[in-house]
Amino acid sequence: MAANLSFASAVSHVNSPRQFIVFRRNASPSRNIYRIRCNGENSKSNLPTTQESARENVLLKVAWYGSELLGIAASYLRPPSKVEESTQKNLELGLVGAGAIDRTAVVQTIKDDFERSYFVTGQLTLDAYEEDCEFADPAGSFKGLRRFKRNCTNFGSLIEKSNMKLMKWEDFENKGVGHWKFSCVMSFPWKPILSATGYTEYFFDAQSGKVCRHVEHWNVPKMALLKQLLRPTRGFWLKRKDS
Repeated sequence: MAANLSFASAVSHVNSPRQFIVFRRNASPSRNIYRIRCNGENSKSNLPTTQESARENVLLKVAWYGSELLGIAASYLRPPSKVEESTQKNLELGLVGAGAIDRTAVVQTIKDDFERSYFVTGQLTLDAYEEDCEFADPAGSFKGLRRFKRNCTNFGSLIEKSNMKLMKWEDFENKGVGHWKFSCVMSFPWKPILSATGYTEYFFDAQSGKVCRHVEHWNVPKMALLKQLLRPTRGFWLKRKDS
């Protein structure tokens, strides 16, 4: 005679690596209980711990501020160029109403700045941004348009060649989003190659129409960027051996 089975589960606690599944055989007066034990590890054990994340953030911040200081030092050794002089000129944008800049003009300016690879040249239209605009990326954030321009210009001085392309633009009520891809060869002796895709959010001030927040997002893990910076380019050790 077929026996009816009722199912009862004993779900393990979230921190427990073991689980039990219990079957009760109702047809038997002895109420036999069959237990099946399943061993497994909590998936949370594969996630980085808070301490590991904190260490990664510290390393990334050290690398970020180190590169900023290195760029500043390099700028003192680099003579002014015509390219840098041209970036001092602010492009004029059309005004609408009580001093508000037309959104279409600002967006077109940002797209034009991408054509000038503003991220590594510093050639961006200053009039499109608030002076106290916030600039943020995976390593941290700061406020100040002049500081951002200086960092971009100095970063470019540490690069042998680069390629930055705007892949897609999206318009929203209070912001625009530019999706991009970027690659470059650093001028360090080991010639590291940085390569990534990502997107930047441009938040517009309701009063002026200018960009008040510039937030970068990289589609690669934070530590992967640092590892790319430390990894010698392919063939580097062979060239050193031959020399």
